[in-house]
Amino acid sequence: MDKQIVVVALIVITVAGLMYAFVYPYLSGDIKAQKRQAALTGGSSDRAGAGKGVDPAKRRKLITESLKEVEERNKKKRLDLEQRITQAGLTWTKQMFLIGSVAFGLLVAFLLFVVNGDLLIVAGGAIVGMFGVPNWLLSFLRKRRIAKFIDAFPGAIDIIIRGVKAGLPVADCFRVIAAESQEPVRSEFRRIIESQTIGMSIGEAVERFAERVPVSEASFFSIVINIQQKSGGNLSEALGNLSRVLRDRKKMKGKIKAMSSEAKASAYIIGSLPFLVGGSVYLTTPSYMMVLFTTDIGKVIVACGLIWMTIGVLMMRKMINFDI
Repeated sequence: MDKQIVVVALIVITVAGLMYAFVYPYLSGDIKAQKRQAALTGGSSDRAGAGKGVDPAKRRKLITESLKEVEERNKKKRLDLEQRITQAGLTWTKQMFLIGSVAFGLLVAFLLFVVNGDLLIVAGGAIVGMFGVPNWLLSFLRKRRIAKFIDAFPGAIDIIIRGVKAGLPVADCFRVIAAESQEPVRSEFRRIIESQTIGMSIGEAVERFAERVPVSEASFFSIVINIQQKSGGNLSEALGNLSRVLRDRKKMKGKIKAMSSEAKASAYIIGSLPFLVGGSVYLTTPSYMMVLFTTDIGKVIVACGLIWMTIGVLMMRKMINFDI
């Protein structure tokens, strides 16, 4: 009975990890995004023709709404394994990742076989080692790299703004970023420069850049550069508005993180209490706790408790995480 519970728990964890890594249940609003982009480009053409500016507050509102639309569209996209590996900053190929996952799963299965010897537990460990842990690690590295990119990206946009105002071409501004910015912004702009050296236009290079970094900031940067390349306009002003919006979003994320820190601490304490209390009772009176592990009804109670705790932790995590 206990072996079956362990195997079922391992399978549930693996399936949950795969669903978390691959399922993005959000719809996009392409029509609204196109209207907002048209409004932004319309403002640029009006300035070119009539010499009159557009209300900065209105333009910033349009940029913010467009960022939300682009973000929803990015969440809808389903990424393949190669894209996820690239976005995680790894130089592995798809075959190397699959071989490494299989090797890790076999290693876990071998260790469990040496320690326990039960084939069901060995099979469950092999499944977790092949599919659960590698995908979780890949998602962790990908999110960490994207977070670093979002933190450093406004500074790169400011470099482009100052360079354009000083009369430098956009390509030269990209070279400065590729040489002096922090990772992963530096490597991503270096790829843009390399794409241009093989004959690709700046518009096509930044489009691929937005595909490699699936965040709204990169997508909107690609839109601004493509609009400027095709129809002209004041690039420094458009990027200046984008930079201000990105910095405001960063400040808001910091405020939300500070305000939700108390709730997160409470969630950690509540989630750890059952294990701490159970461990303390086991150390003082082991016979009292062993009933949960030696009887069938006790094992069922433990399994149900773990399931409900997992649901509660996920609900608390959803309540204290906000999208800006």
